[in-house]
Amino acid sequence: MNKVLLGLLLGTVLGALDGLTALVSAPEVATQIVGIVLGSMSKGLVAGLLIGWFSRKVSNLTAGVLFGLAMGALFALPFAMAKDPSTGAVYFWEILIPGSLVGLIVGFATQRYGVRAPAKA
Repeated sequence: MNKVLLGLLLGTVLGALDGLTALVSAPEVATQIVGIVLGSMSKGLVAGLLIGWFSRKVSNLTAGVLFGLAMGALFALPFAMAKDPSTGAVYFWEILIPGSLVGLIVGFATQRYGVRAPAKA
């Protein structure tokens, strides 16, 4: 599978799983889980697309993993800093750590398992 498509699919799936971790890390937000999962899937989709694109341009495992980690953290940061309107709590680490890990995993997978698209003649 090419690197961009792998990043897009993996980012979306892992983003959904990232959203589901809210049930464990903050069970009081269970009533909002559909919105949280959809938001995490959207973040994962866009971050995975960017990570896959980077992986296609730069063929270096360390650079890909660091770029993925940075993208995961960057996309999670605004949500991590936001205050939950219903509880008034801030779930900084509960959002930032899983989001960063998703980016790291996608960065690793796209570099390690993604196939570079053949050059056009």
